Amino acid sequence: MNKKFLFLAAALGGSLVACADDSDQTINDHEVAGVQEPGSSTVHRGCATIEPTALERDAIEARIASLDDTATLTASHVIPVYVHRIHASDGTGGAVSTQQLNDQLAILNAAYASSGFSFSLSTVDDTNNSTWYTSSGGASETAMKTALRKGGSNALNFYTNNMGGGLLGWATFPSSYTSQPKLDGVVILFSSLPGGTAAPYNLGDTATHEVGHWMGLYHTFQGGCSKSNDGVSDTPAEKSAAFGCPVNRDTCVGSRYPGLDPIRNFMDYTDDACMNTFSAGQDTRMNQMWTSYR
Repeated sequence: MNKKFLFLAAALGGSLVACADDSDQTINDHEVAGVQEPGSSTVHRGCATIEPTALERDAIEARIASLDDTATLTASHVIPVYVHRIHASDGTGGAVSTQQLNDQLAILNAAYASSGFSFSLSTVDDTNNSTWYTSSGGASETAMKTALRKGGSNALNFYTNNMGGGLLGWATFPSSYTSQPKLDGVVILFSSLPGGTAAPYNLGDTATHEVGHWMGLYHTFQGGCSKSNDGVSDTPAEKSAAFGCPVNRDTCVGSRYPGLDPIRNFMDYTDDACMNTFSAGQDTRMNQMWTSYR
């Protein structure tokens, strides 16, 4: 296996995860900036897909299948958001303004409106800790979240730091809440928030993508052109992640889920400016996951 990256993932078992390609199966999702698209010299959002194991995924699908169809699209859910801004020990770095937070919440609310979910800012706190400021998972993530997490299973804990290593962020899946509630939430590179410096990933959709995982969605290229795909029937199959904004890309010609690759879907790897949609099936799945686990 051609291993490109190595991360210590704070997963169900806290295991060491080697990220080489999209077939690696783990628990949390770590988005990476600063890798090259195969066959290209251009640097893009890239590898480090971390997701439930095949066994865990089967259990999730069985749990969803057991739901009464009338319960899948529920009334609007207002999700309380607890923001934790992490800085270096001397208080420098990681600056995220109130305006940026307001803009980020507006972007999330617009993206998730069709699913019936909305986000309401509850509290914002600041912590000076150099180890947490550069955390990319592992023991430092566990310590940070154990100390700072607030709210119950319905609360989105939103951590911003300068994780380094080319990372843009990661999230936990709702199915892991029961076993590891303190780890629940998303961690986002502070400069990827609206108006930040992480162009072309500075329009706020790194958070949209990671919250999508927190709501229970897989990448659109999950499973490639296989039958299982991403578990959503109305997202066309996609063999691999899309980078930039490759209009009319079609990597699964002749598959049982035909159609152009869903490059504008928030769960692909395209630039922020290219992303603008969740499908109706994804909206349903988010409601199913919420009903099942939150």
